[in-house]
Amino acid sequence: MSAFKPKPTFASDDEAPPVIRHRLETPPMLAQDPSSKPVGPWIKKVLMGTGAFLLLLLKFGGKLKYILLPAIKWIPAMLKTGGSMFLMIWVYAVSWGWPYSAGFVLLILVHECGHLIAARRLGLNVGAPVFIPFMGAFIALKEAPKNAWIEAQVGIGGPLLGTVGAGICEGLYWITGNLLFRALAYSGFVLNLFNLMPVGFLDGGRIVTALSPWLWVAGFCALAALVFSHPNFLLILILVFSIPRLISLFRRRSAEEQRFYEVTPSQRWVIGLLYFGLIACLTLALWACPAIRPPVR
Repeated sequence: MSAFKPKPTFASDDEAPPVIRHRLETPPMLAQDPSSKPVGPWIKKVLMGTGAFLLLLLKFGGKLKYILLPAIKWIPAMLKTGGSMFLMIWVYAVSWGWPYSAGFVLLILVHECGHLIAARRLGLNVGAPVFIPFMGAFIALKEAPKNAWIEAQVGIGGPLLGTVGAGICEGLYWITGNLLFRALAYSGFVLNLFNLMPVGFLDGGRIVTALSPWLWVAGFCALAALVFSHPNFLLILILVFSIPRLISLFRRRSAEEQRFYEVTPSQRWVIGLLYFGLIACLTLALWACPAIRPPVR
């Protein structure tokens, strides 16, 4: 029978052997600082989300250049178009107020977008629209059309889409009864019909190259009569700048210049129906849509 060995007792923890005393103490790594606060779950979510975003950025970052670079290239054009639009609205607002001025400039933008869409559809390199107060707007063709058929398509694209924009304003007038839309519709119809005049650098002058350059003579005479009855600086400017193209009609053309005006009969019929049909529609719209003075402010 083995002898009974009683368990050793100690008066205090300090008298215990080092090993036993270590077991009795709280491990330093488990001790908590009462001044510290637990990490909230939202911090973990933020860290996890940031890590996931960085992983996606590393994985697809190379492909972002195909999206960002074209957008960056368009920034100067957007600033040029937007800045000139705002300047034009501000100038017109002095006389006609902001609502009408903004609507009128937007109608001009719709008109120019018609040219832009037609040019892009034909594969032409074209710049963004630029607005000039009291002169209108223009888009710069960075390459000349190859023939009169292409030039006529680009020229008629603006009046076509511009007439649609003016028609929408007239529809809004019938729905709401707001005279602002009637004034915008009337201005849009006048703007597009005037641009169809076959003279100079107006849209009509470009369109009739596919029909007959002799229509420039009729357009020049009509514009001269308009200048005589309603003298206007802009009309005089258009008349003067249309003279060089009118002179070229009587100049002997080279073989390359003659090929420019070569248009098939079917193409001539298409342009003729669109051109004279659009003139008839705009004339009827102006007859049915009485002139209304733009509401001021």
